[in-house]
Amino acid sequence: MDTNIPTSLPTCKRIVLTLTLLASFLTFGQNRQQALQIQEEYIGSKIQSFTSELKKDFTTSRSKMLSMAKANGWKLSETLENGNFVELQDVGPDGSPIYYSTFSDNVSQVSRASALYSNGSLHLDLSGEGMQVGVWDGGVALASHQEFDTRANIGDAGNTISAHATMVMGTLIASGVKEKAKGVAYKANATTHDWSRDKIEVAEAAANGLLLSNHSYGIKSDRVPEWYFGSYIKVSQDWDKIMFNAPYYLMVSAAGNAQRMGDNSQPIYGKSSDGFDLMLGFAASKNGVTVAAADTRINTDGSLASATVANYSNFGPMDDSRIKPDIAGGGNNIYAANSSSASSYDTSSGTSMATPGITGSMLLLQEYYERLNATFMKAATLKGIVLHTADDVDAPGPDFKMGWGVMNTAKAAELITNKDYASIISEETLNDGETFSITVTADGNNPLKASISWTDPAAEYVNRGILNDVTPALVNDLDIRILKDGKEFLPWKLSAANATAAATKGDNYVDPFERVEIDNASGEYTIIVTNKGSLKDQSQNFSILVSGIKTNDCKINVPTGVSLDEATEEAVNVTWNAQVDALFEIQYREIGKADWNVDYQYETTNALKGLVKGKTYEVRLRTFCSANVMSEFTSELEFTFDGASTQMEEEIVMEELSISEPLKLAIYPNPAVEQISIDSAVSQNARFSIVNTMGLTVKTGEASQRKIDVANLAAGLYILTVQDLEGVKSTKFYKS
Repeated sequence: MDTNIPTSLPTCKRIVLTLTLLASFLTFGQNRQQALQIQEEYIGSKIQSFTSELKKDFTTSRSKMLSMAKANGWKLSETLENGNFVELQDVGPDGSPIYYSTFSDNVSQVSRASALYSNGSLHLDLSGEGMQVGVWDGGVALASHQEFDTRANIGDAGNTISAHATMVMGTLIASGVKEKAKGVAYKANATTHDWSRDKIEVAEAAANGLLLSNHSYGIKSDRVPEWYFGSYIKVSQDWDKIMFNAPYYLMVSAAGNAQRMGDNSQPIYGKSSDGFDLMLGFAASKNGVTVAAADTRINTDGSLASATVANYSNFGPMDDSRIKPDIAGGGNNIYAANSSSASSYDTSSGTSMATPGITGSMLLLQEYYERLNATFMKAATLKGIVLHTADDVDAPGPDFKMGWGVMNTAKAAELITNKDYASIISEETLNDGETFSITVTADGNNPLKASISWTDPAAEYVNRGILNDVTPALVNDLDIRILKDGKEFLPWKLSAANATAAATKGDNYVDPFERVEIDNASGEYTIIVTNKGSLKDQSQNFSILVSGIKTNDCKINVPTGVSLDEATEEAVNVTWNAQVDALFEIQYREIGKADWNVDYQYETTNALKGLVKGKTYEVRLRTFCSANVMSEFTSELEFTFDGASTQMEEEIVMEELSISEPLKLAIYPNPAVEQISIDSAVSQNARFSIVNTMGLTVKTGEASQRKIDVANLAAGLYILTVQDLEGVKSTKFYKS
């Protein structure tokens, strides 16, 4: 076993933390330069050649489909009584017509992404501004709707305006002209497409840096034979190929609304009326995120009070026992933009409405990660974070109704915030036959959770007609374990043979996401990642996510004991009390200036340089425990710079600072701790200044309230001077 910590994981080395900090101040958003950075990583990859294959496939299959439709009298498209739009898109290997259908029903709430807004509980000021998302649907959205400003664009030749696509687009990016119609990523840009060439267009967009696309549609479930359900078929394979060849791109799709339709008469588990075994097509791909709809109740603090799967939302499992759907979001009674006019709205429900809530939340997480790390996450990392932080529902672990639970965007953002402080988020590579290993220390307060997530190669095998085929679609089978004192902790897994049973812990050989968790963890644990068999291409990229740990002993405390001393001709030193494993940020500027001078220091002293005699400055400090975790600033400490003092003895300095008699300024308490009070009459125009024994003015302000805060002053002797209508009065005081 390799017990070395990989160099790419966070360490306590000071240079690593400093460089990460500098990166965190770069600009963010998904601009052309950032897209080019992603494209550069794809140079030499297979995404372009696979796109060419898709185009050839499309031409051949489209011709065959139209010919068979004519021969069999199949409708090319129709609008059903429930308002769903249905269109013939392909023919299966057994000659079955494959219809795509939108997923809306009549039956509330979207993701807790509001915690990430400027007025949200996390105060992150995220809105999706500058980010890009793709929407494919049964037609295009009304791009001229008042909710979209100029942020919605039509990306293909589609000219059929769709009410469904418009509502999906609204749930994603509506600006909030009507507040309750406000989208999750309400300042993001979106490109709308119809679904006729979805694979080709997505592959091209992914090659150009697209991060996320929303697909609130799927194969119509009452028009395919039973063996399609839960199967890994060619369309599942094609989408997995796109995502594997473009590893920053993630497809988000709706689970479907056929739970009570009885469309699968031979499910792998239970009766047709139970709603199991309904995953179809690209919703069955390994690498994408498939979204269920949930009825949720959220507490005022943002925690999940209760959740049940919506009574229309499709259940898994996949026939090979893979966990689908992956995640759940609110999908009931969503009020959103409508295509009837540029100012019309409507209410709808369904997995179609839950899906853009998840997609928009993921877009905000990409925005936040890039802001802090100057790079976007790979799709496996994003997917992993969402599943790692989801709110569990009912029994511990995942299930086949809502996957890993209800998405909690706030918890996902906190995991990103705590990176290298109380969490690990790291993108790694496992070479065939090697062992990846890290040692962590549990924080003693939260469950220890460790997850791995990877974008798996498309399976060579696809089902071509076998009912309930249990052949695993997983190609590279990675395994995560946590070890301590000879005990091995295993990941969650589910079984299609008993789909209603609670998740168990054991060897998971089907899912490209695994999570191990330990309640009441204490002390050190070793996390290892290995693989079974041989890895395709001899290696597999993966992301590891760990929470419930502490990576250092730093405390997020405001620096204390801040004081100024040792002035030179152009500088003065600021000092403060030490703190274990902390990096300190020092900001100072001339009073009235907009920009701060910024220094970073692991020691407890720093020279404020470039000062000008006679100018008044302010300085403040804060503590960094990681690139993203920091304390509040200290109060600003004001001082007037007079250069080096040549007479350092306290008595001489006091003599120089003394003002003409009489010194009749009374204060209490003395010595002071938190504040001093002036026990003398002062006017509304009175001003005070506090000078230390170095001759530096360390605090000034109005004296009319007769109370002065001295909590941030270092212990020592000071002169308090009050300038009033009667002249200048001074007295000494001690700060203890």
